[in-house]
Amino acid sequence: MNLKQQLTDTAKAAQSASRFMLTLSSAAKNKALKSMALALLKAKKDILAANKKDIAKAKGPKANKALIDRLSLNSKRIKAMADSLIELTKLHDPVGEVIKAWRIPNGLRIHKVRVPIGVIAIIYESRPDVTSDCIGLCFKSGNAVILRAGREARNSNLAIFSALQEVIKKYKIPAAVANIVPTTDRRAVDLLLKLDNYIDLAIPRGGEGLIKRVVSVSRIPVIKHYKGICHVYVDEWADLNMAQEVCFNAKVQRPGVCNAMESMLVHRDVAARFLPGMLKQFQEAGVKIRGCSLTQKIASRIKPALKHLGWVTQATDKDYRTEYLDLVLSVKVVENLGEAISHINNYGSRHSEAIITENYENALQFLRQVDSACVYVNASTRFTDGHQFGMGAEIGISTDKLHARGPMALEELTTYKYMVFGNGQVRR
Repeated sequence: MNLKQQLTDTAKAAQSASRFMLTLSSAAKNKALKSMALALLKAKKDILAANKKDIAKAKGPKANKALIDRLSLNSKRIKAMADSLIELTKLHDPVGEVIKAWRIPNGLRIHKVRVPIGVIAIIYESRPDVTSDCIGLCFKSGNAVILRAGREARNSNLAIFSALQEVIKKYKIPAAVANIVPTTDRRAVDLLLKLDNYIDLAIPRGGEGLIKRVVSVSRIPVIKHYKGICHVYVDEWADLNMAQEVCFNAKVQRPGVCNAMESMLVHRDVAARFLPGMLKQFQEAGVKIRGCSLTQKIASRIKPALKHLGWVTQATDKDYRTEYLDLVLSVKVVENLGEAISHINNYGSRHSEAIITENYENALQFLRQVDSACVYVNASTRFTDGHQFGMGAEIGISTDKLHARGPMALEELTTYKYMVFGNGQVRR
């Protein structure tokens, strides 16, 4: 069987399985999810052994530390994957929820009701925990899923998928509720994205190159974010101790993810007081700075002179548009809140931005005028995550405005239909 036919058969089976999911109660779905969580823990040894193979292939003289971090599994991360599935069982099932109901003058009763989207294709790269998160979220929301994972985590993904698939079969649910494309042939993505008769939504998760390729090829609606150029703005009214703690966390806690801070903006009136301590802390953590002229000037006064060590270099326009996913940060001193907002809306990726301020009016202006999916006051951008938002897990993060925005979880994996009740009405 050729690859095109194989993928078509997979998509057809997934469509049929998605219709079966409409017959499952919330209790039945939750019971299976709890078994999936236990299956992950029982399969820990096999999953870690598979992950070691992937790590060995990824390591080398030019190994990318951020990639290795995203790829790596350990006992703690496997437990977190299992915990996410358990968390889903505690969340309200959106399927069947009546969003709105009303009666029109002729007596018809109209209900706007949440329903599953249907079949969702997810194309992703190097994070194996995405496999369990996506299967769990799609299952709870009544959708079938087709996973096309990157070759970097191939062994890990297959081990995780195998553990979860056994549970699906155990509960006599069609196996095609969850599917994984077995080949790493790049043609599979192009072929999959043309199956719009069977697949209802595509969600790419990975680097900007992957996502742009999916958007350019797909006949299926795509929800995505291209990159995460996230900002933290330290306002003139900021608590500077808080600002230093938040900025450090936003950049250093896990630099290789899309919600890490890539650019820090500082009000001119507090720059001389804030930047010396902040830059020293970044230096100790190994963060390289791409700074504006004033940032460089302040850095040169720190002993030892950081600028002269080549640790703080001149920021370019390209730096402000770069998602580093590494211990590199662009820094700019701005004149006022208005310039900060303008800079973010110009250079940002509509992902996550934060203001550190004790001024209520400034906070409100920032919240209203910054055009991003998630906007924070006095908190790290690292919270842009479905699990952190109390959603159990996330299928991805959207910077689109239709149909979902920000972390996507159960509700975002549903659409709606109108259910209309009458007693013989006809249109005259």
